[in-house]
Amino acid sequence: MAKIKMHDAEPDVRFTFANERTFLAWSRTGLALVVAGLAIAQLLPPFPGVPWGRHLLAVPLIVLGGSISVAGYLEWGRNQRALRRGEPLPPSALPKLLAGTITAVAFLAAAVVAVSAVLEF
Repeated sequence: MAKIKMHDAEPDVRFTFANERTFLAWSRTGLALVVAGLAIAQLLPPFPGVPWGRHLLAVPLIVLGGSISVAGYLEWGRNQRALRRGEPLPPSALPKLLAGTITAVAFLAAAVVAVSAVLEF
């Protein structure tokens, strides 16, 4: 949680609300990734010839979802401190992490489908 000191200025409430909305958006994204991973693991039929393919796709999404939720909270705290101190907002690694992991899962999905198609024939 952001350590609030007595000498820190109270920011415009609109900025605080915007920071909270951003945190909630990261939380929703994390939850959606966890649910997507669980759905892949539980509902997707096994790939012919690649029985572990579902888990290969599901685990990174579940881990990313949990990580995004924690990182979103930490980022909220850093941004809140910066707002109260009148400092520039710190840069965020979350978009890069999210885009990189989703891209990796997409490539894994393509590989699993390709291997499954080859082994099926």
